[in-house]
Amino acid sequence: MALSHWLLTSVLFLLSFITQVSAQQQGCSVNNSKPSVYENNPPGYVVTTIHVESDFTVMVDSTSPDVSFFTLQGSELQLTQSVDYEKDTVLLVYLICQSTAGQSNYLEIVVTILNMNDNSPVFKQTNLTKVVPEDTKVNATIVAREDLSASDADLDTIFYELTTIVQGSDGYFAIKGVNNPEIYLQKALDYDKFKLTKLVLYAMDRPVGSTDTTNTATTTINVFIEQADTKSPWFLPCTFINTDNSICISSPYTGRVNIFEILIEPLILEPGPIYAVDPDYTLNEKIVYSIVGGDTDKIFSVDADTGNLTMNKAATSPGSYLLQVMATQVNNIQKYSIVSVEIKVISKSDYPPYFESRIHNGTVFVGLAPRSFVFQAGDPSSPLIITAVDDDFLNKVNPNIKYYIKNSTDFIATKDGLILTNVMLQSPGTITIEAVGKDMVSLQEASTVIVVEVVLAAAVTSSGKIYTAQDMAILGGTLAALLLIALVFLGVMIFKWYRKPVKYLIRKKVSSEISGGYQNQSYTQDEHLDVSTKQHETSENGSVQPMTHVLEQPALSLSSSNAEEIDNLPRASVASTIIFDQEEKEEEVEEETEHEKEVKSILKTDRHVADDGYKAVWFKSDVDPDAGERVEVIEDNAADGDDDSDQDLQKNEEEEEEEEDCDTDDHHRVLGVSFASESSSLPAAEVTVNMFHTDAVTEDDSDI
Repeated sequence: MALSHWLLTSVLFLLSFITQVSAQQQGCSVNNSKPSVYENNPPGYVVTTIHVESDFTVMVDSTSPDVSFFTLQGSELQLTQSVDYEKDTVLLVYLICQSTAGQSNYLEIVVTILNMNDNSPVFKQTNLTKVVPEDTKVNATIVAREDLSASDADLDTIFYELTTIVQGSDGYFAIKGVNNPEIYLQKALDYDKFKLTKLVLYAMDRPVGSTDTTNTATTTINVFIEQADTKSPWFLPCTFINTDNSICISSPYTGRVNIFEILIEPLILEPGPIYAVDPDYTLNEKIVYSIVGGDTDKIFSVDADTGNLTMNKAATSPGSYLLQVMATQVNNIQKYSIVSVEIKVISKSDYPPYFESRIHNGTVFVGLAPRSFVFQAGDPSSPLIITAVDDDFLNKVNPNIKYYIKNSTDFIATKDGLILTNVMLQSPGTITIEAVGKDMVSLQEASTVIVVEVVLAAAVTSSGKIYTAQDMAILGGTLAALLLIALVFLGVMIFKWYRKPVKYLIRKKVSSEISGGYQNQSYTQDEHLDVSTKQHETSENGSVQPMTHVLEQPALSLSSSNAEEIDNLPRASVASTIIFDQEEKEEEVEEETEHEKEVKSILKTDRHVADDGYKAVWFKSDVDPDAGERVEVIEDNAADGDDDSDQDLQKNEEEEEEEEDCDTDDHHRVLGVSFASESSSLPAAEVTVNMFHTDAVTEDDSDI
């Protein structure tokens, strides 16, 4: 194949050379007998130049196939018109070379037309219209390829691009590829988002982004969205829960009926009557209603066409009925919605609430923070309170009434009827508002007018001063400081009052730790044993003689059980206790002073004549009237007066408390105890128990 091509080229070159030689010999020649010319040339374009010898002339042969395209201007062969590659790709012309002697010869010139990108793509239709149902499946073809393909006279490859003009409809339509203009649905349609869109399809003979000259053609596709039955009914009113408003949620309906009473007319419900619509509003399919749950007693019924709720019979028990009402499309039962309807059974209200005063007057000051009180006119220290009364109640107080302001947002009403500001009022003036008290059970209402005078704060006198929240905060801080001071003072007083018992408990714990944790088991015995038994034991054993180096301590009056415990107390424990007491002796000066005086028994069998500090107290039945001794007799007579008895009783109780404190405080350091027998027939026995330091124990001490 390559060899044949080379041979053909050689032959053509040889023929051209022979022709030129022959032409030269004949007197005419051309520089290029096969020139190339781009299309769309201007008229007069020089195709080639002819060389003519003397005595020769040259002319265009009128029988040439494309003689109309050429002309001779001197020695130049020119085109008379613009050539088009799409029409002619090659032009052939013959030239006649003739001498004066009448000899002639022919020159053949073949002109090749070169193609240029001078044609734009062409669509069959520059404007299309398509109607697309809303429920068209994704990836479905919207416009076929044959309806959108463009042609190019230059026979270039066509590149396509699709754009969207209508805002909000981007991304729903696309083409299959850059060289395939078929349009398909890329995302599910929604009639509520847009109802029509306009697409523009571009056809280009160069790729997008090419630096070469690009010819472009466009066609417009108008797409109309046709609404389809895609949504279930909506109960009204409802609230949209998404930004594209494709889902709307309704609130439950509520109503009230009186017990034992049948209503003939439809029930009044909140927030309105039962009503559902088809969201596909251009179709507006018919909807029917039915009760599908919650009415086991068949008390209620709903109109299938209107949705009005009526009663079949009276409710006989208080409570609530929670009905389930369904709205269904007639053409498609699978398109339905269900809503809750709560019907409360209440006692009948014979009287509506009302305000005893039709007009209330209040005062508020400029510049107060929101939620500030509105005060009664003429009494700036009393907040304004509105109260609706109800004759259905014995005390006319209906706890089910709630208050609200109807025609103003500058004020609010609390559940107790207090009127508060809702904003900071900037300027003085008069504001008239309407307050409503509503029975939340019977839904009956009462209204009243409130005239509020907004005045400047400078107009307040000292007698009618209004205390703001800041004043209350300052007052609260002051009271808190005073309370803290009082608590500190009370703590100091408690510390001083209970300081001694606390110290004793601390010393007792420390003493127990020093003694090795030893505890005398005799201490756990009953301290209230029979005193007479211990006294006899003491009399038989005789008196205990003091030892050398005995520490002098005041004697306390103790029971016989305590005396026995002291006898059995280990000396190490006694010694440690005495050491601890000596270390804290300076801290107990006041307490030691109170117990310095020796406590002596007041019940003794022997009588003392001398005035040595002892005083015996006897009951009248035990006194010998002939004794002649100095004895004070306690009369068993209640007639002496209640006051004296009360004073004596109180005094005895105080003495007993002091003795208990003394016994507790000196539990580990008792040095002397006096005992006396109860019977006067027994000889008096007085026993003194002395405690002493362990360092002073001698050989005689072991006998004790």
